[in-house]
Amino acid sequence: MKSKNSQSAYNEETAKRYISDDKPIFNVSSELETQYNWIDGKRTDEVTGYKLFFTQEGVNPFAVKFEKKPSLPPFLSEVKLERLEAIEIKSNVYFRSEGARVVK
Repeated sequence: MKSKNSQSAYNEETAKRYISDDKPIFNVSSELETQYNWIDGKRTDEVTGYKLFFTQEGVNPFAVKFEKKPSLPPFLSEVKLERLEAIEIKSNVYFRSEGARVVK
């Protein structure tokens, strides 16, 4: 996702500029992606986080990073992202969250 402004830290206000609280968010991931630390161009066994993809009406699918391993919500299920934050780096927006729970 491309950014509209530039800030230097993750925060909830930045996430709210891109993702609406008024519209549902849907999981579009069929598997959890594990992210690893890389040193000198080589992958280590150190896990740095996990990534899932979500979408919302009017927004292209976007990746969200989790520090702790989340449970994988069913494909196309509506979810609530807990403490969703975003950071703008150059012209890109990166999201992170503390968890994702299925909305019933």
